[in-house]
Amino acid sequence: MNIVLLEPEIPANTGNIGRTCVASGSMLHLIKPLGFSLDEKQLKRAGLDYWPRLNYRIYENYADFLEKNPGARIHFATTKAQKVYTSAEFREDDYIMFGKESAGIPEEILLDNQEMCIRIPMIGDIRSLNLGNSVAIVLYEALRQTGFEGMNCEGQLHRLQWK
Repeated sequence: MNIVLLEPEIPANTGNIGRTCVASGSMLHLIKPLGFSLDEKQLKRAGLDYWPRLNYRIYENYADFLEKNPGARIHFATTKAQKVYTSAEFREDDYIMFGKESAGIPEEILLDNQEMCIRIPMIGDIRSLNLGNSVAIVLYEALRQTGFEGMNCEGQLHRLQWK
């Protein structure tokens, strides 16, 4: 899977998402402008010691991302979508895009890709979930649909053994 962050603003969110990408074997795509430096302490703290193991790419802007990923099948995660993320059909090499924390994905992009827009249901007038949580929710549904390929699906105890 591929996680795309369009103009992320908060380093701790991106650090957490980076850690999730390492744990899931997903590539992280960062589209500028970024609201932080990749050397920022908060980014590294949130990503812990996983950040050096992260497979990521950086793009100058949305057009650069599209140009360097021709034919990418992109799902656009947005609170404005009419379709719930669980009704999307994910494929192994899909891209899941999330917008910046303060504004989401620009509506022009959403209208151009209406059939690929997905949302996480929420109660009432809640504006949105935390970006890191949203990525985890949608990414793990996509991984579930594709069979958790190559992932450990059984845990082991440290001191004791399962019966």
